[in-house]
Amino acid sequence: MSGSSTTDLGVRYEDVIAARRLQAGLIENTPIQHSRALARITGSPVYLKCENLQRAGSFKVRGAYTRMARLTADERARGVVAASAGNHAQGVAVAAKHLGVKARIYMPLGVALPKLAATQDHGAEVVLHGATVDEALAEAQRYASATGAVFVHPFDNVDVVAGQGTVGLEIIEQVPDVETVLVGVGGGGLLAGMAVALKHEAQRAGRQIRVIGVQAENAAAYPPSLAADALVPLTKVSTIADGIAVGRPGQLPFSIIKELVDDVVTVSEDALARALVFLLERSKMVVEPAGAVGVAALMEGRIENPGVTVPVLSGGNIDPMLMLKVIQRGLSAAGRFLQVRIMLDDRPGSLATISRIIAENDANVTGVDHTRIGGSISMGDVAITIFMETKGAEHAELILQALRDEGYDPQVIHS
Repeated sequence: MSGSSTTDLGVRYEDVIAARRLQAGLIENTPIQHSRALARITGSPVYLKCENLQRAGSFKVRGAYTRMARLTADERARGVVAASAGNHAQGVAVAAKHLGVKARIYMPLGVALPKLAATQDHGAEVVLHGATVDEALAEAQRYASATGAVFVHPFDNVDVVAGQGTVGLEIIEQVPDVETVLVGVGGGGLLAGMAVALKHEAQRAGRQIRVIGVQAENAAAYPPSLAADALVPLTKVSTIADGIAVGRPGQLPFSIIKELVDDVVTVSEDALARALVFLLERSKMVVEPAGAVGVAALMEGRIENPGVTVPVLSGGNIDPMLMLKVIQRGLSAAGRFLQVRIMLDDRPGSLATISRIIAENDANVTGVDHTRIGGSISMGDVAITIFMETKGAEHAELILQALRDEGYDPQVIHS
């Protein structure tokens, strides 16, 4: 896919440069953080591009502002409309407030309350509509057609793609010897814009920079689309990475990505959860699952010979309730949180024996669920579900084996 010129792809390098000039005064130059922990895993230097610290909590404000700052006076007077479950909504709201433009944003009925509140706090009018982002998107487009409001697409627009590409310019300045850049992919706007900037800079310097997209495996429309050389929409999208849960690539981003991007890889839900916990513990970074995909790819060994690598932490807008679930899943996937279900004879002392075995193997019980009722529970039996903290996969297996050695049959419950 890589090696093509960055001209004649719909978005030019000059467009990205112009977008950066336009963004001055609103968009932050987000920091780069060296990760010693990831460097030990990969054997190469790793630097985190912290777009989770951007205005409104993600890169999305770059593209939204670039698009909206170029509206004519008449278009500004008509206002803008958008649809999003979170990051694009907040980006449009921030840009609209800065420009003094009225913004109406459609969000699905099940949107996380923190994202809803943040969008409203930035001054946008929020309308809840539909069960999915696609339904909200259709309604936003209908409203635009009916009223003349300008529809601000989250990724399939020249100005939006150019605006997102400014992240690539900053990376070149902050890590001049970068060899691999990892970018999360939903519709593809960020990856496409960054590829235009990075490949042009590499070509000018007479060297190679690999640009690799990363998708959640349950929301990965790009690999089949690239294989078919045509847009292949997914019939189902299901991932904790809601920021990249897009079932159909954008036409403009796709046309750029197929020419410039070196590869698009996928990562599992467990890998995403582990990466989010890793970033919290090792880098002290609050990152949403979509923003952790590049780190997940490194931790899973999905990138061969990465060299000096920059994963983009594309956003940090995570619902605290989702964070609780993802942390638990991440700890479970890493073998540090163990849930087991054990059937016991319903007699005094049974639970005490289980507790002794766990204590002797240095695990910490955090909760116990005890029930005598259920279709699979016989009269005279009791089902015990035990929640415990462990020190890793080997320690968890040691505990399970100790229980088996005492005649129990612990069944692991996966989060």
